[in-house]
This record gives sequence, C-alpha cells and structure tokens, in this order.
Amino acid sequence: MLSILTLIVDTIASVLGGVLLLRFWMQAVRVRPPSSVAQFTFQLSDWLVRPLRRIVPGVGGYDWASLIGAFLVVLLASSVFLIAGVPFQIILVHALKRFMQWIIYGFMALLIIEAIFSWINPHAPLAPFVRALNEPLLRPLRKVVPLVGNLDLSLLVALILLQVAQLLVNMLFAGA
Repeated sequence: MLSILTLIVDTIASVLGGVLLLRFWMQAVRVRPPSSVAQFTFQLSDWLVRPLRRIVPGVGGYDWASLIGAFLVVLLASSVFLIAGVPFQIILVHALKRFMQWIIYGFMALLIIEAIFSWINPHAPLAPFVRALNEPLLRPLRKVVPLVGNLDLSLLVALILLQVAQLLVNMLFAGA
C-alpha cells in the first residue's frame, strides 16, 4: 500500500517540481516562453510561487521562490516516508538527492527534446524555445567540442556529462 501511495505522490510531485524548475530556468536564462507553455507553467505553479515571493524575493534576476518551491515539493513528497517511521534527517537527505536528480533529469530531457526537434522538425514552434533553454549548457561545450563532419556533438557530450553528474549524486548520497 505504501508503494502505491509513494508512486502517486512522487508522480504528482515530479510534475509540479519539474514545472517549478522550468519556471526558474526560464527566468534565469531570460527566455520568453511560448504562450501555451507560459500559461501551463504559471497556472500550475502560481499558487505556490506567489506566496513564497513574499518571503523569498527574487535576487540577482533569479526567481528563488520557484527554486525553493521545487525543493519544498520534493521535501513534502519525501515526507511520505514518515509513515514508515524513517527519521526526518534521512528524509531531508533523500529530498536533497531527489532535488538534484530532478535538476539533472530536467536538463537531460531538454537536451533530448532538442535532439528530437533537430531530427524531425527543426522549425517546430517550440524548437527555438528549447534551443534557448539549452544554450547556456551547450555554449561552453561548443567552444571545446569541434564539429565532426558538420555535426554538432556538444549535445551528446552534455548528455554524457549529465550522466556523470547523476552518478556522482548517486555516489554522494549512496545511503539515501
């Protein structure tokens, strides 16, 4: 029964947390989303972000309320383990691990979406938006990774580096 509850809570939290992280990243890289993405993102997250902004204002051009909101969502979702009697300190460490995993998986998803757009329809309406979200990750790699046969392999290198980061997070939080 606990595994079913955990699945449901984790799924809902992952969607909401992903939207909050996307909201943070869109504002961090100063990308204006298409209206459909903006409407979905803001409608799904305003109920949490607006009250948090009274406590945590944006500083340095970053929407800290969205980032903190995402962490609070993963912490709340991890609190399901309280039912099983897991100590709060372990839940906090588990939440931090999951939060870092969400960030890494989010970047991986954006890179994979960009790759799919480049193969199927590079002129799709969402393609420039996804490209702009990935640009801060890919720009430094493009300076180092040369084109091979006129192919940009920086996206592949970024995915490999994110997988390495994922492995490091898993090793760092091996007990969580």
